Amino acid sequence: MGRGGHTLARVAVIVRAGAAPMVWLGALAAAVGLVPEGLTGRRIGLYGGAALFLLAAAVVASVRGSRYRALELAAARAARGDVLQDRAVTARNWRRAHRWWLLAAFAGAVGSAFAVPAAGGLLLAGAGTGLWLKACALGRRESAAQTLQWVRTDWVASGTPAGPTVLGYRTTGPAAGDAAPGGARRR
Repeated sequence: MGRGGHTLARVAVIVRAGAAPMVWLGALAAAVGLVPEGLTGRRIGLYGGAALFLLAAAVVASVRGSRYRALELAAARAARGDVLQDRAVTARNWRRAHRWWLLAAFAGAVGSAFAVPAAGGLLLAGAGTGLWLKACALGRRESAAQTLQWVRTDWVASGTPAGPTVLGYRTTGPAAGDAAPGGARRR
């Protein structure tokens, strides 16, 4: 690392890192949650879960949207000494840091099936879908601006690239990094 350089992670990759495990764990919890009859019955659980899925997806996709846009507008060009972190490393670090939270959310979703079948799993899957939608929106803005958004890894210790510890983003051209706009794997 050069003088004054920092390790940078892609903003969209951090957002997208939690989407897949949450959707898969939520779908698995919803499937397991259909086994018990629950207090409300399966049909009510599925209808309630579908409503929770849509609500969670909408809320997670829109939360902190103005903060992301403000950080994007104030972004500075990445310094020459900055080191760009690989997409796989960023996703692995996020998942490793949040594995206990993901496991607790899965256990809670399965446990809630005894009251309302499948609803907890669909809520978890909805939150994952919201993260995926947010990453897609970030990708569209990156494509429109022809820049990629990066954040210092020491600022995102809490796991969110728009949290209070994040003071600003860095930008690079669209050819930098190994992830396409939105954090998806580059083809």
